[in-house]
Amino acid sequence: MERNKKKLLRLLHKKSYRYSENPLFTLSSGRQSPFYIDCKPTMHDPKGKALIGEIVYNKIKNLRVDGVGGITMGADPIAISTSLISHQKGRGIKSFSIRKAAKGHGTAKRIEGEMQPGEKVVIVDDVITSGNSVIEAIKAAEDYGLKVIKVIILVDREEEGGRQRIEELVPNFESILTLSDLERFESNEKNSSRRSLSRPTEPAYPTM
Repeated sequence: MERNKKKLLRLLHKKSYRYSENPLFTLSSGRQSPFYIDCKPTMHDPKGKALIGEIVYNKIKNLRVDGVGGITMGADPIAISTSLISHQKGRGIKSFSIRKAAKGHGTAKRIEGEMQPGEKVVIVDDVITSGNSVIEAIKAAEDYGLKVIKVIILVDREEEGGRQRIEELVPNFESILTLSDLERFESNEKNSSRRSLSRPTEPAYPTM
């Protein structure tokens, strides 16, 4: 695993991942799960923003895309961080937000940002389970006339067939991390702690 990805995994585990032996957490589908992932604390952390922007930019820099975005608000920090990194690297990848519903006043736009029909975009989101929000974003972007060429997710929960449903619409799908990655990290951390506790402690002073 590359260095930035390892740093992001550690930060996500610290700020965004919770586990309970009993399934206490209710998902958007209504099903309960022992795993809870809330990426917002990580995405709004300065280090998290920098890591996410770098990782996503490196995955799309050779695609000749015009924009990156998704459904507000899960996609917003990812898109903005990526767009900023692209500017720092001498590229101009725009960020955009897709409203959950078109606003009922003014221009009644659903897509915010300077995107134009015909431009190529990457759809991003923080977490997928069923994939419904990403599918909604893909359809909204295509209705606007954008060409969705890739989907990038911060964490794939690997449940409810979300990835497979998205790939039916956009085959070029990639998740930066998965629930399995977080589980393995947690297991390794616990094993490391146990090994540390089982080591005999050195005496404070040399024995005579």
